[in-house]
Amino acid sequence: MLLTIDVGNTHTVLGLFDGEDIVEHWRISTDSRRTADELAVLLQGLMGMHPLLGDELGDGIDGIAICATVPSVLHELREVTRRYYGDVPAVLVEPGVKTGVPILTDHPKEVGADRIINAVAAVELYGGPAIVVDFGTATTFDAVSARGEYVGGVIAPGIEISVEALGVKGAQLRKIEVARPRSVIGKNTVEAMQSGIVYGFAGQVDGVVNRMARELATDPDDVTVIATGGLAPMVLGESSVIDEHEPWLTLMGLRLVYERNVSRM
Repeated sequence: MLLTIDVGNTHTVLGLFDGEDIVEHWRISTDSRRTADELAVLLQGLMGMHPLLGDELGDGIDGIAICATVPSVLHELREVTRRYYGDVPAVLVEPGVKTGVPILTDHPKEVGADRIINAVAAVELYGGPAIVVDFGTATTFDAVSARGEYVGGVIAPGIEISVEALGVKGAQLRKIEVARPRSVIGKNTVEAMQSGIVYGFAGQVDGVVNRMARELATDPDDVTVIATGGLAPMVLGESSVIDEHEPWLTLMGLRLVYERNVSRM
């Protein structure tokens, strides 16, 4: 069994693979204050509930793949793998790790590990050209060429950041549940805010993706657009450009990167 861990700014998503199949997944909050020992206890609690794993930490785990956008959490997870999974091959995505995807940007080391991992999975599943839209703390748009190269992208404030900003900065506004309203024209303040979030982000996705596709391919229709991230379902039904929804795209990419590196360890 392969344990994959995707550490985002807000949430950490864990997946358990049996071969190519994801058989279990969990989503927890990302907390940069957690120590390696606390993370180990959390992992034991989650995986101890799965029937295919043993009661002891590490039982049934044959490999680990990790990517993180929070350096302090990556440091603690490195300690977790060393102290609690010392006999298990572990791949932490960082410079020097083989991904199979060339990074054609001005400063390749600045590109978030999760964005590269998404590109790896997109190339494997759909080929290029492709655009990955990841709805996380930020909404990221990542472009993959026809030759499977990562060529750059776009970063915009995410849905939750925007909702929080409205509640904090708007004198007569408040934090709301992110949900689809009854209609585009809101009949009250909450519905008006929900409409602005849902349809505003759908419009943003359509506008950005269309512009990217025109730069990425001679025929924009050749570009496959893949949505992922925890808040993707909020926009899927309203966007006209998304072709595929892969909620576990990053975890799939981690599995692929693990397979491409473990033989070299």
